[in-house]
Amino acid sequence: AIYCFKKEKKSNLKRILPFRRPSSLCSLMGIKEWGFALAFDPKLQLMAIGTKSGAIKIYGAPGVEFTGLHKDATAVTQILFLPGRGCLLSVLDDNTIHRWELVAESTREVGGVKKEGVVSLREVDSYSLPGRPGIESSSATRATVLLLLKSCDLLCVGTEGGGVYVLELPRLSLKENQTLLQDHVTQSLPDDYRCGKSLGPVESLQEHPQQAGKILIGYSRGLVVLWDLSSRHADQLFLGKQQLESLVWERSGNLFVSSHNDGGYSVWAVTNGNIYNHQPVSSTIPYGPFPCKAITKILWRTTQLSGGMPRASYGDRHCLTIQQDKEHVTLDFTSRVIDFFTVHNMDNDKEFDDPSALVVLLEEELVVIDLLTPGWPSLPTPYLAPLHSSAITCSCHVTNVSTKLWERLINAGKAQQSRRHTHRKWPICGGKSLAPPPRQQELLLTGHEDGTVRFWDASGVALTPLYKLSTANVFHTDCDPIDDPHDPCDDPDMQQQEEEEEWPPFRKVGCFDPYSDDPRLGIQKISLCKYSNKLVVAGTAGQVIVLGLNDERSDHLVDVSVMDLLQDREGFTWKGHDRLEPRLKPAPFLPGFQPLVLLQCLPPASVTAVALHAEWNLVAFGTSHGFGLFDYHRRNAVLARCTLHPNDSLAMEGPLSRVKSLKKSLRQSFRRIRKSRVSGKKRAVITTTSKANAALAEQEEVAPVQRRIEPRSADDSLSGVVRCFCFADTFLRDGTHHGPTLWAGTNSGSVYAYALEVPGVDSGRTCERGGASESSMCVEAVLGKEIQLMHRAPVVSICVLDGRGKPLPDPYEASQDLSIAPDMTNAHSVLIASEEQLKVFSLPKVSAKTKFKLTAHEGCRVRKVALVLFSSAVQEDYSEHTLVCLTNMGDMHLFNMPGLRPQVRFDCIRKEDISGIASCVFTKNGQGFYLISPSEYERFSLSAKVLIKPQCSKGASTFLFLLLTSACHNIQLDEAWCKMANRCKW
Repeated sequence: AIYCFKKEKKSNLKRILPFRRPSSLCSLMGIKEWGFALAFDPKLQLMAIGTKSGAIKIYGAPGVEFTGLHKDATAVTQILFLPGRGCLLSVLDDNTIHRWELVAESTREVGGVKKEGVVSLREVDSYSLPGRPGIESSSATRATVLLLLKSCDLLCVGTEGGGVYVLELPRLSLKENQTLLQDHVTQSLPDDYRCGKSLGPVESLQEHPQQAGKILIGYSRGLVVLWDLSSRHADQLFLGKQQLESLVWERSGNLFVSSHNDGGYSVWAVTNGNIYNHQPVSSTIPYGPFPCKAITKILWRTTQLSGGMPRASYGDRHCLTIQQDKEHVTLDFTSRVIDFFTVHNMDNDKEFDDPSALVVLLEEELVVIDLLTPGWPSLPTPYLAPLHSSAITCSCHVTNVSTKLWERLINAGKAQQSRRHTHRKWPICGGKSLAPPPRQQELLLTGHEDGTVRFWDASGVALTPLYKLSTANVFHTDCDPIDDPHDPCDDPDMQQQEEEEEWPPFRKVGCFDPYSDDPRLGIQKISLCKYSNKLVVAGTAGQVIVLGLNDERSDHLVDVSVMDLLQDREGFTWKGHDRLEPRLKPAPFLPGFQPLVLLQCLPPASVTAVALHAEWNLVAFGTSHGFGLFDYHRRNAVLARCTLHPNDSLAMEGPLSRVKSLKKSLRQSFRRIRKSRVSGKKRAVITTTSKANAALAEQEEVAPVQRRIEPRSADDSLSGVVRCFCFADTFLRDGTHHGPTLWAGTNSGSVYAYALEVPGVDSGRTCERGGASESSMCVEAVLGKEIQLMHRAPVVSICVLDGRGKPLPDPYEASQDLSIAPDMTNAHSVLIASEEQLKVFSLPKVSAKTKFKLTAHEGCRVRKVALVLFSSAVQEDYSEHTLVCLTNMGDMHLFNMPGLRPQVRFDCIRKEDISGIASCVFTKNGQGFYLISPSEYERFSLSAKVLIKPQCSKGASTFLFLLLTSACHNIQLDEAWCKMANRCKW
């Protein structure tokens, strides 16, 4: 027995660069944004979800999914499958009914080879209910509930005005002679029940399980009518007096249950005697006697069911109760229940329903409960896992992950799963994916506000959760799980005892948790080395944690190092949040990534940039105050550089400061005005020679098609923010000797290049050689170059190019022959991308070679930059390195390297979608991800070889589904579907 509480009020380039419009990544997980309706086809084992934006998404076995879009972006309020027919009906918020079918295109010939036609979900018909004569408002015929008869040839539609309309399928034509208006029912009621009151909207329609053509009609006032469609008369009237919410039949058809808004339910007997039934067999308010929340939906699967939560104590909870004999569990969710269904036996010859799973669609996630396993644990979801279980703050993509690292991550994820999870087969198993295994394993890492990093399998269509890393146990927080040694999740006996003592027996279900114990835990930057299994995460309170992968549980104390970036500068006082207090005692860490060292920046400002070079054991980090370099192998601080300008007072307030000075803003505005006037007067008195030189320089620099870009002031607030880093083995001191270097770019257009002395880079680590002195084992950094861009635009990216103009390989790739060795014979160059222009400088002289003024030419600013390797789809051994720029207008600009010649431009993200542009992350093979909502990623491809497009075929004995909005997955239905298709002559 399953029932739900709480009801909301109803409210009316060419071969290698062909851009693919952004297609929806399978993990469209923000149900808050789009989950409005739910349906299930028990014969085809498919689940459909209707969205707020007018989309229908259908899911089956992992990898099986496809999408259809209504012409109007109107919310889908109801969905209904025609079982086993590959067809469904949808009701929109504008009160229109739409019919969808899977339609296969004809075969086509490509390159002399015949290919099967694509199967797609298409809208084939629509219908709008007519208004009642003499009634101006259309609300009377607004659809409230749908019922498809078992014959699948008639659709009953209940309305707000209490009428029931019958539509003929598949044409969606109204059978006017079958229309049942509320007046017809009222005439059959006793005078004492009629009382001149309206029966209210139709709340529920249920067909008799044993007698076709007889339906239960439940009205909001409490009346239930057993109506015979063929004879058009009421067989029995159940005169309920409590406001009705839902109805459900018992399997035999001798009983049915009604749920009500007072948190109770009633069992009614269907008899052949008296037409009027005044009293139910039984009425129960399980959590009474105090007023309770409504039971909005009730299901009866073989056993009895229960009711809603007491309003006074649990009015703010979203619950669903399962009851069987003496077993009673109240599932407590963190978001509103939209709808639910059971996966159960549909054979009428069987005595019992035998439900195997309960599927619950919540506002923020999908939860599936295993009803076959004792204790009713939940099932891990292969899709629709909530990306936003805690708010996403950053992301990182890692391509071509090794099989060993992949398996270790999977094992670590399995070790994390609670005993509340079961490993039974996924119950929604319709269809069969024919897509070949991915060529390589890809990871998407997301950082979250609660201090967690989640690892997602981004290799195929779906984003599948693999492993979750939490950094909270490195620190003391207000809600510390380590302070409570007895975790009930790890002790089933203790958990069962707690549930027995508590009434109602609540159980927290689902992983959506939007609340963070401490906002300082938020992850801001992530960097992973897939070769050394080292991970660096940096947070909001200046914490930088270096982690290593361990397959065993470990209890250890994390080393702590502190670096002061202000370097005792006078006149600066930090006004922001305090640092997080590190744990001073050994803490338990589960298998997976475990912290090795905690580096704390002072002041504890949010980390704005981070870079990891695992081969040199170095990590660079930057904040709004400066940047530092740390050797995590020796626990040694190598470098600390303050980048603050004397007027950078805003940098001392911190990201969590909620107070801004109006006087300060006005003062800064007047200073800018005064400065511009003074500079104007100075320009007026320059000499004639200076005027001529200035005019000549202007003529050379600014072409007629370019926009004039005014230099930014050096004393702008937050000019010291560090934006990017780059480690490179290149020529900095002279053109003969190359060595390790570190490059850092800031918000004020400054670039700092340091030459590093890393012991043992050429001949093994110094620490492994006997007799090495302490001084020789330390990494040293010497400032080699300092570059100031003319317009002081923020530096977005820095990349060093080898003698062939190609980017240098990642750490370990060159030393372990994992990639082509870089050209170290010819001169190197460095690409510096600012918000306004792209520029290549030669090394080691740092003289300009070429540039492209993006802001002057296009009027936009650079937001994201990546060097991507595009491979030809025709010629296997041909590839090009291309610079991809995402601008603040949401478009992509592609440039060749190292000449910076514009290649092609694509519109990708809406310019109004500021958060989507800020969240965009590129892959190395020409794809990208960005957030189209706080809970939803979208995926796009710039590559002709790495395509995200639908591929599907239909053979003589197969019927194939197509994924429209994700990547290339063929989906074939099983043999039972094929037989059914042949019988129906599809």
